[in-house]
Amino acid sequence: MRHVAVIGSGPAGYYTAEACQKVFGDQVRVDIIDRLPVPFGLIRTGVAPDHQSIKGVSRRYEAVALTDNVRFVGNVTLGRDVSIDELRTLYDAVVLATGAPHDRKLDIPGADLPGVVGSAAFVGWYNGHPDFADLDPPLDGPAVVIGNGNVALDVARVLAKTQDEFEGSDIVTHALGALRGGHVDTITILGRRGPHQIAMTPKELGELGELQRAVPVVSPADLPPAEDDTVLDPGQRKSVGHLRRFAQGMPDKPIRIVFDFFAMPVAIEGDGKVERVIVERTALGLDGNAHGTGETYAVPAGLVVSCIGYRTPPIDGVPYDDKAGRFANLDGRVLPGLYAVGWARRGPTGTIGTNRPDGFAIAEKIAEDVGDGSGKAGRPGLDALLEGRGVELVTFRDWQKIDAAEIAAARIGAPREKFVSVDAMLGARKS
Repeated sequence: MRHVAVIGSGPAGYYTAEACQKVFGDQVRVDIIDRLPVPFGLIRTGVAPDHQSIKGVSRRYEAVALTDNVRFVGNVTLGRDVSIDELRTLYDAVVLATGAPHDRKLDIPGADLPGVVGSAAFVGWYNGHPDFADLDPPLDGPAVVIGNGNVALDVARVLAKTQDEFEGSDIVTHALGALRGGHVDTITILGRRGPHQIAMTPKELGELGELQRAVPVVSPADLPPAEDDTVLDPGQRKSVGHLRRFAQGMPDKPIRIVFDFFAMPVAIEGDGKVERVIVERTALGLDGNAHGTGETYAVPAGLVVSCIGYRTPPIDGVPYDDKAGRFANLDGRVLPGLYAVGWARRGPTGTIGTNRPDGFAIAEKIAEDVGDGSGKAGRPGLDALLEGRGVELVTFRDWQKIDAAEIAAARIGAPREKFVSVDAMLGARKS
């Protein structure tokens, strides 16, 4: 029998568990350990609440979780309740599937002013992550979103939507109420490079042109000649096509979502809070990178959301690549018996589906390394350790009770309710 512990219950974790089932059959026991009492990681707290079709992938993970040889172990914090060394003693393989939940630092003057938040915090706030339930972002006046990827689009779209447009979503009540009472009239999306260098997909860009009270704005001067689009791949070409449509002018609406290309934030200023972002105009060099031109200007802002990337948090005793912001590894191997998968292995790149082949690759490496298993204690050993420390673990069946309680708590016609504290989750599980 092989015993495998997976740290993290997001897509990378569940795809790894599924892969272990495929590779080892009934000769494996997998424990998926998470510090929250609820599973699915960024599917629950990272995917935009109005993108329910994407969140539907959790049904696949649920099918894995309800099998006999895979168990969700929630409400267990690595480092506080159990250490990596202890897990390596108990399991044949320990797989780090912790993702990249921390914001990459916005390293400019004024980035610590009140009103500057990272996208992980802001997205976590409107998605009901317990760590960010009390964020209380300022929502009066103009907003600036830094970044040219899909997360920046998610943030801009959520800021701009009406309450009616959130019907069928699972945005949390406190965020919906704050957004309804806010007065964000301009959302400026800053990108250091130009339209041909965006990391925005066509679906997400196209949604901006369909909002009830917001209009996307693109300066025609920022667009390269139309014939230059032929070198782009089809998806990128379609995305740039949306930008060209926005540049032709659209019906006037109360909120403007302004794409400011070739714009690099160099400082954030304000008297005790954010009031403006100082931006330097850029130009693309022969290397394709953006270089400052020396020309600067100010963009008014009461809220700044930095969407410039994510990092995996370090763990004591685990080799870490600080430059890449992930665990140091060789094709997923970190140390003997210790592996990394998903964003924890390769950094924050790829889609949710990218984690599936990644999980299978790690399962194959575990098969090469552990053989038939080494007779370690595995699940019974973990249970004994946690019981001795008074840890109240949560299983997938417990999560189903939490899930049912959240559905029951929602008002008819309103977005799904979400419990935003661990105590509320644990209380629902017992009801």
